[in-house]
Amino acid sequence: MIGRLNHVAIATSDLARSAAIYRDVLGAKVSEPLALPDHGVTTVFVELPNTKIELLEPLGETSPIAGFLRKNPNGGMHHVCYEVDDILAARDTLKVKGATVLGEPRIGAHGKLVIFLHPKDFAGTLVELEQA
Repeated sequence: MIGRLNHVAIATSDLARSAAIYRDVLGAKVSEPLALPDHGVTTVFVELPNTKIELLEPLGETSPIAGFLRKNPNGGMHHVCYEVDDILAARDTLKVKGATVLGEPRIGAHGKLVIFLHPKDFAGTLVELEQA
């Protein structure tokens, strides 16, 4: 069902500083910040040869990333994202198999449909699925 790893997301309280580390210290190509009010985050993507790193900063105090950073003040890995060919079929199959799907598909940072899967079902890791 899952395809390639699309990205690994890292929560940070200082997006500019974190992006600078990837750009200036590690020499990676870093996108411009993109505010996603529907998701409560501002994000940048670090381009790697085989995948991406998504840096997430809270957009307001009600952001899920703000909550994550209250529990993890130094930031850290927030989720992994895998591509799927058909997000609706994946959602339906996962529900039948007992996985906890969080909400309904909505447009994500790449302009494609995404859904999230509860960490309790995936070894403690929040999983995002993105329409390929």
